[in-house]
Amino acid sequence: MKLGFGLYKHMLNETHYKFARQCGATHIVVHMVDYFGHEKNSKENTNQPVGEKEGWGKAGNASQIWSVEELSKIKQEINKHGMELEAIENFDPAHWYDVLLDGPKKQEQIEGLKQLIRNVGAAGIPVFGYNFSLAGVSSRVMGEFARGGAVSVAMEKEDDTPIPNGMVWNMVYDQDAPPGVMPPATPEQLWSRVQFFLDELLPVAEEAGVRLAAHPDDPPLPFLRKTPRLVHQPELYQKLIDLNPSPANTLEFCLGSVAEMTGGDVYEATDKYSKQGRISYIHFRNVVGKVPNYKEVFIDEGDIDMLMILRILKANNFDGVLIPDHTPQMSCDAPWHSGMAYAMGYMKAAIAFV
Repeated sequence: MKLGFGLYKHMLNETHYKFARQCGATHIVVHMVDYFGHEKNSKENTNQPVGEKEGWGKAGNASQIWSVEELSKIKQEINKHGMELEAIENFDPAHWYDVLLDGPKKQEQIEGLKQLIRNVGAAGIPVFGYNFSLAGVSSRVMGEFARGGAVSVAMEKEDDTPIPNGMVWNMVYDQDAPPGVMPPATPEQLWSRVQFFLDELLPVAEEAGVRLAAHPDDPPLPFLRKTPRLVHQPELYQKLIDLNPSPANTLEFCLGSVAEMTGGDVYEATDKYSKQGRISYIHFRNVVGKVPNYKEVFIDEGDIDMLMILRILKANNFDGVLIPDHTPQMSCDAPWHSGMAYAMGYMKAAIAFV
């Protein structure tokens, strides 16, 4: 198992590469999307993006996908600091909103995603994580929810606010969209859309040497903001795998999200999917409670026995990357840094221990 670190777009710089390496990371997962465009989200004291009905801000440039040169430059900078670039996490909503919505630009956008996957492969990046969701990450609040009053995020109730036209996955892709809300969709329609997505992209991903890795719903509810969700129970990961037998059809396994699910068992799910060799990388974080009422907490104080998870992974010869994803912020001059350093220290010791 490898110790990794996740970095948001505005953190892709020497200072944060040095910090990650000092924490013991050997691999990096990067976000190329800027989720912090809304005034409620601070890049100066970063934990993770939160947003209510207005979302996280504006999506990127719909006509410009990330180039081989841009991706290769980031990879080279990470390599220069003694680490490997393991994965890109999340498509920009501007690049695939009609793939998610089954809209008129669906075929044009899927061709753009194919080229993007080719670019990622050409840059030597082995994994692309994605979250096939209309509402994205929603219904969360910030507060002193972790041990000692550390600031973290939680879900206290379900948000049933309809998503406005021009927004998907928490971001605005069309500022000039007409008034109204996102057209309704059924769970069956959403599964049909992800079937199209996988059938179109997986052959390209295989050829490019890239694995697509699916994140479960966060928070894992069957409906959110009046839209259906895909992987809101552990067994639905299997349904996703069974849609297409390609070896490039893999999972971005988020322990926190799986533990928040109302059914199943996080240990059984970890065992099942790691045995199949379907987990590309893991969000190694802990929570207390389940939807619609849970809290994100320190890695050693939640409902999940993290050492048991590591023992399961070791028994199944999992050799992928684990990242803390995000963690409570500590009460000091560097809340994010101290929280992440605490999680990384725990993970490094725990991996060595098991």
